[in-house]
Amino acid sequence: MANESRPCPCDIGDKFDYGGRGQEVQVGHIKAYVCKPSASTDKAVIVIHDIFGWQLPNTRYIADMLTTNGYVAICPDFFVGQEAWKPSNDWATFNDWVKTRDAGKIDKEVDVVLKYLKDQCGAKKIGVIGFCWGGAAVQHLMLKNPHLKTGVSLYGVISRFEDKHSLLHPTFFIFAEKDDVVPLEQVTLLQQKLKQNCKVDYEVKIYPGQTHGFVHRKREDINPQDKPYIEEGRRDMINWLNKYL
Repeated sequence: MANESRPCPCDIGDKFDYGGRGQEVQVGHIKAYVCKPSASTDKAVIVIHDIFGWQLPNTRYIADMLTTNGYVAICPDFFVGQEAWKPSNDWATFNDWVKTRDAGKIDKEVDVVLKYLKDQCGAKKIGVIGFCWGGAAVQHLMLKNPHLKTGVSLYGVISRFEDKHSLLHPTFFIFAEKDDVVPLEQVTLLQQKLKQNCKVDYEVKIYPGQTHGFVHRKREDINPQDKPYIEEGRRDMINWLNKYL
């Protein structure tokens, strides 16, 4: 039974009714959703899911969107078989749940995925995007993984890595002005720290009036007031990838 007095701040938003154009494959010890463009390419993007897991249709929709823009897209199960969070779960249990799913401990899985992309998909230039939990994972990877070219962190939980800002690769940070999960004071602090410590290209952008999850968990056709920002966020994400891949 969900705790109605304190619902999960990562509200599911609009759950897309979307089947996906790709397929599920086994990649080493994990499962993954993969979608490939019709024309061959050496560019790929790893898509890191939010707390709702790798099978969320919304996340697969974004992976397929990347494919229509010429990228091999792969969304692995970074929970490695553990259950994703459900909107019906009791929010009071969330902290214990998330402790067993550390966004900073996905390196083994990323290595397996990188090998698959290079060996099976012919990828030479690989970037990464991630949402919420996955956005924090992107920041982690941008700080330490030399094999990735660039990253886009969408409303990543930055408190997870608040003391680390020496990014290795160009990184784009997307935030929502009215985000209950990532308050603006955290974003301001991130900007200050990046300005002091970061030697690669980066951008931090705040989208007015938006809430957590707006790029992948709101539908532009039923949220007319948000449509310009949903579309802008997606366009900015793809433009950043195009620039650095």
